[in-house]
Amino acid sequence: MKYKVLGFLAALAIAFAAPAMAQKSAGHMVDDSAIGASVKGSLLAEKGVPSNDVNIEVYNGVVLLSGFVKTQQEKDKAGKVAQSVKDVASVRNQIVVHPATSMGTKLDDTVLVGKVKAALVDASDVKSGQINVEARGGIVQLGGFVSGHKMKERAIAVAKGVSGVKRVDDALFVKPE
Repeated sequence: MKYKVLGFLAALAIAFAAPAMAQKSAGHMVDDSAIGASVKGSLLAEKGVPSNDVNIEVYNGVVLLSGFVKTQQEKDKAGKVAQSVKDVASVRNQIVVHPATSMGTKLDDTVLVGKVKAALVDASDVKSGQINVEARGGIVQLGGFVSGHKMKERAIAVAKGVSGVKRVDDALFVKPE
């Protein structure tokens, strides 16, 4: 009886985990993780790049940079650093240039990010775990690799509907099949 229960639990775990892993092979996940770590390390080592303000996601060797920086030079430098990392197929530099904000605005943005994330979680047709949410001065950026065009459009619509959002910057990319 004990083994039947354990077997059932193992099968249940596999049934729920398999769809999440089906889109990428184990090799791609390891390669993408290694590429992401290398890009992050390279950005940390590079002077003039605010690496803490840059989000990095990798899917099949394609690096997505998102977030907010203060100057075009910082954005361009981040893109060049990412492109120079071994095994990077291409870089999608979706970093937004936005001036520094006050402490009060930063607090407002933190609350706004929480509201947008909550709205995305509540939307049953959006896989919110695939989406990074950042905000600067009321401008919300949605970034990440999502599973379809419909989900991308829905996530943008949900974010636009949140009170306090001035504009939504789209840094979402649909995963190739």
